[in-house]
Amino acid sequence: MIRWINHCKSRLLTLGLFLLVAAVTHAQEGDPVAGKKLFETNCAACHALDKQLIGPALGGVVERLKKDENIGLDWLYKWIKDNKSLRASGNKYANEVFAKFNKSEMQVFPNLTNQDISNILAYTSNPPKEEPKVEESTTGTVASGDGSDQASLNSKVMIGALFTVIGLLVWLLAKLRQLVKLQQSEELGSLNSTQVRSFGELYARYHYAGKALLGILVLFALYGVWNSLMWIGVYKGYKPEQPIYFSHKIHAGENKIDCQFCHSGAKYGKVSEIPSLNVCMNCHRNISEYKGKYIEPGKSKEFYDGEIKKIYEHAGWDSETQKYTGKTKPVEWVRIHNMQDFVYFNHSQHVIVGEQAIISSYNKKNPDAPVDVVCKACHGKVDTMNVVQMANDFTMGWCIECHRTTEVDMNNGYNKEYFQGLHEKLKKQYPLSEGKITVDAIGGMECGKCHY
Repeated sequence: MIRWINHCKSRLLTLGLFLLVAAVTHAQEGDPVAGKKLFETNCAACHALDKQLIGPALGGVVERLKKDENIGLDWLYKWIKDNKSLRASGNKYANEVFAKFNKSEMQVFPNLTNQDISNILAYTSNPPKEEPKVEESTTGTVASGDGSDQASLNSKVMIGALFTVIGLLVWLLAKLRQLVKLQQSEELGSLNSTQVRSFGELYARYHYAGKALLGILVLFALYGVWNSLMWIGVYKGYKPEQPIYFSHKIHAGENKIDCQFCHSGAKYGKVSEIPSLNVCMNCHRNISEYKGKYIEPGKSKEFYDGEIKKIYEHAGWDSETQKYTGKTKPVEWVRIHNMQDFVYFNHSQHVIVGEQAIISSYNKKNPDAPVDVVCKACHGKVDTMNVVQMANDFTMGWCIECHRTTEVDMNNGYNKEYFQGLHEKLKKQYPLSEGKITVDAIGGMECGKCHY
């Protein structure tokens, strides 16, 4: 009996060990679907599956290391969690990899568990196939029906137009016949005696009406000349074609990139500046192809990928070797917003000092389409524009109207300190404003502020 119990215990212990090993092995197999999300979150900034970026291509990395270096999962767990410690321990291959990729520091991931890393490695070995995109299309029957309906409508329109032309021809023939009969009657002689036979005779008979008409034409001509002069340099709606296609809707809208990340001069300088290619390469050094969901009508992923390659060409970046070649050429951007030389405008003054005041004033005037960034008050909702265009007139009258209606933000740290001794004086000077002080009250209407 005791022997039988010991035998059962031995079998149960063996079974337990087997299940434990099986569970661990299964856990380390990894889930490619879960691994894809982890890869995109933690690895995609520096690695791709099929090509080298900052780091090596990771497609089939487990099999490759096992075959070439006889390295297993344990080494990968240590490398991904804390590659610095692994290098410091003197591990030969870890230091070789570090030296091979220009000693670029790899981020450590102590937060990833062995299971997380197994999922990532499973994704690199066997990436799940992407589900085919379902395109909206009509069936052949529906398409055929639509085509026949359109053809029927076109036929009806053509028949109606034909009958209309026939009716006009019949009416003209009838009128010509009446004229022929009239020419043969005595009424035609008396009618000819009342006709005007020269321009001089016509002017003599109707000279008052002629002078009045001439005066009206002169006034219209003068107004046309004045109006054309007033709109010189006003290009609302202007959106030129750029040498490299850049969609603000993708960058500022879909990806939520702040305006001042690229146009940093707007906050600290007079002009907002056109971003240099170095700014573009901050992101596109690692983003060599478009993977976004939004695609503008008429465009394609291949089109966007081609425009990214243009950036590389101008910046002198070799995406294969991940190095700069030194062969660069400037991008000849076409400027959209360009103030006249006799106009002074300071971006930083409006972006920093007037930010909240401008946003508040704009939203009061446009409650149905409020803005959250001061830039949009003047440049329109750029985050919805595929191609940026001039959203406003940018005339003197447009600026003056803004200065007359925009209330000064006295809680702003700059204004509160600078106008500390003038608050009460300005409130007494502008009693009708009920204590509200607009920009024109602090010099916003002085000619020398904008013209010098």
